[in-house]
Parts: sequence; C-alpha cells; structure tokens
Amino acid sequence: MLPARLLKDARYFQIIFQSIFLTYGIFVLHWKSETWLYATYFATSLIVQFACEWIGGNKNIPLLERYRKGIPSVLISSFGLSLLLKTHEPVAAILAATVSILSKYILRINGKHIFNPSALGIVAAVLLTGNAWISPGQWGSDAVIVFTVLSLGFTVTTKVQKIDVSLAFLGSFGGLLFTRQIIYLGWPMDHFIQSVSTGSLLLFAFFMITDPKTTPNHRVARILWSIGIGCAAFYLATFRFINGAPIYVLVAAQPLIPLLDKLFKARNFEWTPSTKMTIQEERFLQTIYSKSVM
Repeated sequence: MLPARLLKDARYFQIIFQSIFLTYGIFVLHWKSETWLYATYFATSLIVQFACEWIGGNKNIPLLERYRKGIPSVLISSFGLSLLLKTHEPVAAILAATVSILSKYILRINGKHIFNPSALGIVAAVLLTGNAWISPGQWGSDAVIVFTVLSLGFTVTTKVQKIDVSLAFLGSFGGLLFTRQIIYLGWPMDHFIQSVSTGSLLLFAFFMITDPKTTPNHRVARILWSIGIGCAAFYLATFRFINGAPIYVLVAAQPLIPLLDKLFKARNFEWTPSTKMTIQEERFLQTIYSKSVM
C-alpha cells in the first residue's frame, strides 16, 4: 500500500513521478550517462543539506528532525538535476548540486528562497564550468512519455494549486511558436507538435516553473510572470538559438518575485496537507506507485 504520508504532501507525489521519469530515461530511452552522475547529485545534495542545517538551522528543533523535513525538497532538486543536466565532469556535478541546496539557505527574502534550486544549479554549472549542458533532445517526443509527463504533471501542479503557472507559460510559449511556425512560416502542423511535445519542455512547465516556493504568491502576478517567461523563452529559443532557454529565463526572472509579492499582496505558500483525494485519484496513484516499485 502507498504510505499514508505520501497522500498528504504534494512533494512526495513529485518525487514518485520524477523517479518514474528517471527510470524511463535510463532503461527505456537508454541514456548513456554514467550512474556516478546521478549518485553525485543525490549524495552532494544530501551532504550539503545536512551541513546547512547543522551550521545555520533552527537550534530549537533537533538536527535530525529538521534535516528529515528538508529531505523531500533535496530529492526533488536532485531529480531535477538528473533529468535535465548532463556533464562528464564530477566537479560540474558537485557544483550544480551544491549551488542548488545553498541557494535555499543563502538567497532568501521574506521567508522565501528566491531561485528554483535545481534551475539555479543547472545554470551555474553550465555557465561557470563550460563542461555541463542542458539536454532536451534526450527525451525525444515519444507519445508515451508526453502522455505521462502531461497527466502526472497535471496531478502534481493541481495538488499545489499552481496549474495556472503551467498553462500561462505553455499558452504564451506555445501560442507564439504556433503563430510563427504555422501562421507566418506555413510549416506543417507536425513540426509544431514536435516542438512543444518534448519531455524536457513539459517537465519544465509542470515540475520546475511551478515550484510554489519560488513563484509569486498572488494568482494575477503568477500568470503575468509566467507569460513573460514564456515570451522571453520563445525569443531566445527561436531567434537566439539558446538551448534550454526557459531555464535561463526562469532564473533571470525570479529576482522579480519579491517585487511582485510586494505589489500583489497574498499569503506565502506553505507546504500543508493536500485536500482529500477522490477514490479515483487514490486508485490511480496506487497503480503508479505499484508499477514503479516492481
């Protein structure tokens, strides 16, 4: 049976789904990355998290207890790196994981960390080392992975009430892409569908940009912010040919969030138990969990 606590925290849903994606990539798509790369991401992240809690954590809470509470976020960041960032250099992998975790403790305003941890780690590794890269082509556009990312991603984002972010980003990015490719250039529809159905784009839209701790608190601000990211990412990807443009734009746009939170007043997001699931939702997740551990 699926542990009861997994049904009460949206982060556990994301961890299960990300583990399915990584398993799919390794065993079905036959990714060539060595096992050491994934192990480095996870080991480094867990060690840095422990050090941060030991040095700067809340001393009123036992060390192991506050460390345990932070593990879900660490795993999500590690999976994000594993799914999107490739490198042949251990130093680049260690740098990415270290920056990801440290950013949650150092770069904070009004109780929120500014940057999405895995996005910042990816950008830092690519720009600072020159030996790491974002690999969107590794997913291809297979119908199975597209369906899986869309359906499971939708479940996760609705659990944390940030589906508006996904739809605003995909609507603006996809809408501009459709206008240029289909209406302006007259390309066939197959080309557009392939452009917007890559696994990396959908993972970004449903699992990275939707991080509730690094998005504006107010719905209007979230939607405007997401549309802006979609438009900027379209320009950089289409006219500047920048690989992984949405991730770069996300990192560049996140320092604007404190200003948006100040202009659009709303309560900070907190990780709280999700609302009670329907019988159909619980059966679906039990099925996914059972398949993932077989």
